[in-house]
Amino acid sequence: MVYFLLSILVVAALPWLITTPYWRGILVLCAMNVLLALSLNLVMGYTGQLNLGQSAFFGIGAYVSTLLIKSYGWSFWLAALAAVGAAGLLGLALAAFAARLRGHYLAIASLGFAVITYQVLVNWEKVTQGVRGIYGILPPVPNTTALFYLVAAIAVLVYALLDNLVRSPVGETLRAIREDEVSAASLGVNGALWKAFAFGLGAAIAGLAGVFYPGLVGTLVPDAFNIVESFTMMAMVIVGGMGTMIGPVVGAIVLTFLPELLRGFGELRLMIYGIALTLVVLFMPGGMVQAWMTLRSRLR
Repeated sequence: MVYFLLSILVVAALPWLITTPYWRGILVLCAMNVLLALSLNLVMGYTGQLNLGQSAFFGIGAYVSTLLIKSYGWSFWLAALAAVGAAGLLGLALAAFAARLRGHYLAIASLGFAVITYQVLVNWEKVTQGVRGIYGILPPVPNTTALFYLVAAIAVLVYALLDNLVRSPVGETLRAIREDEVSAASLGVNGALWKAFAFGLGAAIAGLAGVFYPGLVGTLVPDAFNIVESFTMMAMVIVGGMGTMIGPVVGAIVLTFLPELLRGFGELRLMIYGIALTLVVLFMPGGMVQAWMTLRSRLR
């Protein structure tokens, strides 16, 4: 609890320590990535389902909220609620379609869903404007600092809710499905129902992150939600520590700021970034958090 309160104080102080508009924008992006990593960790880390379609729900949240605001004059919060609901319902639909799939079959199905969603955003030009994009999108708050506090506060709330969830009997049920779905079924666990729950909740949280993205960048184009984003989210979860609560948060922070800190290396930036990710996966297979816990236990 002490560490949690200290983390909140550090987050609250960040906009005062980082004064440039560009880096304050990166702070907002980092808070969104924390939400995305937490959403995917619920599905991958706790339920054991390899979902590569999370970028689709991120995009659905962004487009549904923006279109309702720009085209139909909805208020931001009402549009946000509708967008989160739409993302959650589509997550449930994907879970229903892929209920009997496991492992790489589920990965391929979810990846296909992400590709279909991306193609819809590109080709349904009458609604989404396609590759031309939607411009002049305003944030729900006056400035970037206020937007950071808003998104960070929501991320902290989501973290607290998920932390309580995974510590409850629901979390035990999800972990049972992750470890051995057949054995869990023999104990009366409805695997399809609980996987649908995890998919739906994870999709809704990803949609919630997407609601704030258009206001940050001011424009909305499909390329922001291509399948590469799904792999980036998965990297955040794996690098930080899959199946832990703090791991995805650490992974999101590291993988948001690391590419920015490497910009001074020019064309070598992506190579250094790739080498760093490879080294973490090779030498910290349980993620950075698990590696730190192991080191701390050995020092003791």
